[in-house]
Amino acid sequence: MSAGDRGDWLPPRAPGSPAIRTVEMHAGGEPLRVVVPGGLGLLEPGPELPLLSRRRHLLDSPELDAVRRLLMHEPRGHRDMYGALVVPSELSEAALGALFVHNEGASSMCGHAVLCLGRFALDYGLCQPSPGETAVTIHCPCGPVTAFASWDGQRSGSRVRFHSVPAFAAATDITIDVPGYGKVILDVSYGGAFYAFLSAEQLGLDVCSSKIRDLVDAASAVTEAVKAQFKVHHPLIEEMAFIYGTILTDGKDEFNDEPTSNICVFADAQVDRSPTGSGVTARIALQHHKGLIQLNQTRTFRSSSTGSLFTGKAIKETKCGEHNAVIVEVSGESFYTGTSTFTLEENDPLKYGFFLK
Repeated sequence: MSAGDRGDWLPPRAPGSPAIRTVEMHAGGEPLRVVVPGGLGLLEPGPELPLLSRRRHLLDSPELDAVRRLLMHEPRGHRDMYGALVVPSELSEAALGALFVHNEGASSMCGHAVLCLGRFALDYGLCQPSPGETAVTIHCPCGPVTAFASWDGQRSGSRVRFHSVPAFAAATDITIDVPGYGKVILDVSYGGAFYAFLSAEQLGLDVCSSKIRDLVDAASAVTEAVKAQFKVHHPLIEEMAFIYGTILTDGKDEFNDEPTSNICVFADAQVDRSPTGSGVTARIALQHHKGLIQLNQTRTFRSSSTGSLFTGKAIKETKCGEHNAVIVEVSGESFYTGTSTFTLEENDPLKYGFFLK
């Protein structure tokens, strides 16, 4: 077999050039590019660094931000690419730590990523699988989240569920003046990240039939307006106190066996292809707070962009500081799509990628 016929063939690397290895996955159509443990080589800080400090280091380090752009942006990624860096955790119960990256920076929680990482941890030996279902604790910036993945003795199954951090309604029925759209009434809720929630109808749109571009523009305008007019506060981790994005819904918040549709627009006008795991968490917490659903009532959430489905239910009442909160169980499917090795050449003027707006 010639070298060109080999499936593992790679072009020669220049001395000192990185080779970043990833596992490619998706949940509900939303991609996840997993950087394997140690995949950043010398750029990765030592194992003693706490996870939140790692997130700060990722955001503050020009070298690490260059790697984020290399992996997320074109030509290796695209404006809606999403990634997870698998890192050590200082928590003894955690099988792994995870830092979530997107087109703009780093987030505090990602539910679709947790659905993927639950499988990844089993298949790549980060924890010992058990027959049937294995609990995998993943240390996210918002706190530890437990995923539950099945194991048949050889590999994980596609269906995964997770239990969230305490989720709560931060504000309900607040009036926000959105430039170009007028005044709207919306809610802000936390599911590991803070989101603004409102029906697309308030913006003159239909979450299922309007053009994606129109939904993105409207949701992005709402996000910026909320950031300017409303101050979010997290009672325990102030670093989490930022509006991550806006979720436009079909307005069907009362409990119903029929799916309810939504679209999540986050970071720099990035569109989630899935129903959004942390968004489902936050929306369940909001509906429970309003008395629209009870504990253990399961709702199905549909992505209006792909039609993919997650389910969610509040399984336990708790507190998060002064807020009444719930633990939410989110279920979905995650799949492997491949593996990659990314390199760069120093004389490439676009070696760290580019971002089209």
